[in-house]
Amino acid sequence: MLSWLIAPVAAEDVPRSECLAISQGAPRAAPVNLRRAANAADEIAITYGGHSTYYIDTPAGLRIATDWSGAYRTGRLPDVVTMNRAHSTHYTLFPDPHIAHVLHGWGDDGQPAKIAERIGDVFIRNVTTDIRRYWGDDSSGEMIKDGNSIFIFEVAGLCIGHLGHLHHPLDDARFAAIGRLDVVMVPIDGTYTMSLDGVSEITRRLRAAVVLPMHRFATPLEEFMRRIGQQFEIDVRTERTLRISRETLPGTPTVIILDGV
Repeated sequence: MLSWLIAPVAAEDVPRSECLAISQGAPRAAPVNLRRAANAADEIAITYGGHSTYYIDTPAGLRIATDWSGAYRTGRLPDVVTMNRAHSTHYTLFPDPHIAHVLHGWGDDGQPAKIAERIGDVFIRNVTTDIRRYWGDDSSGEMIKDGNSIFIFEVAGLCIGHLGHLHHPLDDARFAAIGRLDVVMVPIDGTYTMSLDGVSEITRRLRAAVVLPMHRFATPLEEFMRRIGQQFEIDVRTERTLRISRETLPGTPTVIILDGV
């Protein structure tokens, strides 16, 4: 285990979301720490693993995997994994013991998951949503309150969100809790999670500079693009990895389709 992953945090150094600080402040206002990170022009790599799993490799060498089940492997083992309790393709109760940090999007004690952790050069937090109850891979239709999490990763001046296995529209309180996003990973299957109309409305309101689709199945990309509107451009890539920094974010909101999606 890497020593810098487990450094203790003093009470006066409790992590604070700089992405929330930006979204709640005056237009264009950025906290000093985030401006410093942006000026450093640190580049991150985001790689599509499969289904809802994206890998985020940070400037300090931390590797994060989203909605980790262990099935979608590429490169080295992640240091941090996030999970959501939907189908078995979004979590595992038996992760590799060499993974240093396993973050559940559901509460293990009957309470909502509450995550706000500084791990290496990333601040990770969550916003809970409700989720339909699953038995195996079949839905009973019953909703579990706070059973899913939208995870937000703040690193190198970027605010990156993963919507998880989202099953319902977001209210104003949740949009406020998410804050500003530069990159958002969005499920576009249109059936198991939300309808295309529903997830498209959320995508438009978040208005991230980069939209990374996931959980696609057979959804025609042109249908998703038609629903989110002409203000979004589309960029189809032939590689699975996107390298991006604060300085290289597109000026127009762009849906980037990585290879495999």
